[in-house]
Amino acid sequence: MTILKVEQTTKNTEEKIGDLLWDLLKKSENEITSLSIVSPVDSMLSQICIKNNIDRSGIKCHLLRKEEVNAFAFPNHHLIIYSGLISMCENEAEFCGVLCHELAHMEKHHIMNKLLKDFGLSVLISMSAGSGNSEMIRAAVKHLSSTAYDRNLENEADMTAVEYLIKANIDPEQFANFLYRLSNKDENMPAQYYWITTHPASKERAEKIVERIKNRTILKTSILNEKSWALLKKKLIEIE
Repeated sequence: MTILKVEQTTKNTEEKIGDLLWDLLKKSENEITSLSIVSPVDSMLSQICIKNNIDRSGIKCHLLRKEEVNAFAFPNHHLIIYSGLISMCENEAEFCGVLCHELAHMEKHHIMNKLLKDFGLSVLISMSAGSGNSEMIRAAVKHLSSTAYDRNLENEADMTAVEYLIKANIDPEQFANFLYRLSNKDENMPAQYYWITTHPASKERAEKIVERIKNRTILKTSILNEKSWALLKKKLIEIE
């Protein structure tokens, strides 16, 4: 009974904190609501979820107009994607690789575990009850959007992402290519490359992905065709 009570308390805390963090973030950002952008992203996310038996209805996907190359997740299945990330990806498979990585953090409960480790349960309960100050909530937003998970969790998210991609018939090698390409920017990297600066050792991670898929038969299909992907990127340019 004690274990169940702790689990329920943690679950309730997770839901409240996730919503608090998103409510704070959205006040300072420009959310993209245009269907010409939201719909194709939703198509990719939904296909990945369907093929991997992930409950898409529980995921709250938010697209923000921001040039930073970043995507991250908050508790309670809030997935935040910056337009700069989509603009940086050369094809949909690269973008889907990042989506799968963030979904893995969600499904493996990495997000709440990170907050519990770095802030402590009592602080999180206080925050979720409304007695935590706004500075603490801002600190949690910054923590999840701009600091790395430990190496083991990042590796687990990468390897889980590879399996998600394979089940969705998306080429995981493109995810490795994305990491390889951005690893060349590791030195003197501009501040807006948050997704790589918060996910270090890009080249090493890419090599592990390539090793993981070696000699595996992978059916490679597209969710969007090339024209639809190009149109998505064009629409992003138009709103900047």
